[in-house]
Amino acid sequence: MIPPDPPSPNPTLEDLIYDWNRAEAPPSLPRGRVTFDDETLRDGLQSASVSDPPLEDKLRILHLMEDLGIDSADLGLPAAGPRAFADTLALVRETVHGAMTLRPNAAARTMIKDVEPIADISQKAGCAVEVAMFVGSSPIRFYTESWTLDRLLRMTEEAVGFAVDHGLPVMFVTEDTTRATPETIRALYLAAIRSGARRITVADTVGHVVPAGVEAVVRFVRDIADHCGEDVLLDWHGHNDRGLAVVNALTAAFCGADQVHGTALGVGERCGNAAMDQLLVNFKLMGLVQNDLGRLADYCETAAGSMHVEIPDNYPVIGRDAFRTATGVHAAAVIKAASRGEAWLKDMIYSSVPASLIGRDQIIEIGPMSGLSNVTYWLTNHGYAAEPALAAKIFAEAKKAKSVLTEREILDVVERHGAATEAPHGGGLGGSG
Repeated sequence: MIPPDPPSPNPTLEDLIYDWNRAEAPPSLPRGRVTFDDETLRDGLQSASVSDPPLEDKLRILHLMEDLGIDSADLGLPAAGPRAFADTLALVRETVHGAMTLRPNAAARTMIKDVEPIADISQKAGCAVEVAMFVGSSPIRFYTESWTLDRLLRMTEEAVGFAVDHGLPVMFVTEDTTRATPETIRALYLAAIRSGARRITVADTVGHVVPAGVEAVVRFVRDIADHCGEDVLLDWHGHNDRGLAVVNALTAAFCGADQVHGTALGVGERCGNAAMDQLLVNFKLMGLVQNDLGRLADYCETAAGSMHVEIPDNYPVIGRDAFRTATGVHAAAVIKAASRGEAWLKDMIYSSVPASLIGRDQIIEIGPMSGLSNVTYWLTNHGYAAEPALAAKIFAEAKKAKSVLTEREILDVVERHGAATEAPHGGGLGGSG
């Protein structure tokens, strides 16, 4: 085996990481670009565990969506009741008054009585509100509801036609598409397109498919859209019941979906939806979008706080532990990388996601799995001389502990030792807090 060439004296990130994600060819999207539809304020609120936020919180979340470059958002189901109508109207008005680039949409069953409140909101707000109109499509739903295809085709033609006649763009969603027959899917989409729908959505409503199934159904529906004689866009809406929502959304985009749906932190009914934050990060890291993700943590934390949802410590990118280590070998590598003076190096040595992407930094803690390098770094970073005797005392304390030492626990050792502070060295790596 021929050993690899040593890196150049001033290597780049590409010199130091062999990217198997790009081993055959750089990732590309067949339709050129992908857009994002945020379902946090509608589908996300269908979770049985969340609290419906007050309007002021919804407005903050809406502005954070805009800051992140999210293209459109489902702002409610106005037919659900007076509060749902009022909040949706206020949110749509905010997109107008704030001159947002984000396009508003609102959900409706495929019934004229559900579309009427959206038409009313559109008139009051002075902008076109896309109707995200959904109808069940799988045999199990037909059997349970005693539906016939003829009945649903009539409902589709009536409801889509009503929306179009009132100047409303239509996103036609077949619920449970991933368990529906090809014949039913084709009939429903073609009826919606003939009636004026110009966006159709494949919905993995119960998180049924694996990526191979995503590819099959998206390519099938893409073919319908491409040969219907109209300019029709295709969306993917997936749930997380098998833990595959994010990878399925990525697969859908690579197979021809124009837009993917998600929610902040993946909140939603049962196991939730695709996590919008994870979708944005992955598309960004693949070089497929240019969205500025500097407000991503604010978006997730605002959504979590307003809906009374806990962010797990190990949640990707946003969680407390995402860029935090107390393991000796890992910390030593991060410290050595930081000592070279290249921010990108310490950001990537033990991370596939650079903390700087979302305005964060690598954090080194002290715990039972730490080495002396953790202790030395913590002391210098907090303005103390890294005396061997003091470092040994903290190290011994860490080895007795069952978890990472808190800052207070470390300072207790420092104070008992009588150490004096010096000017902190900084260096961009945090410590126990």
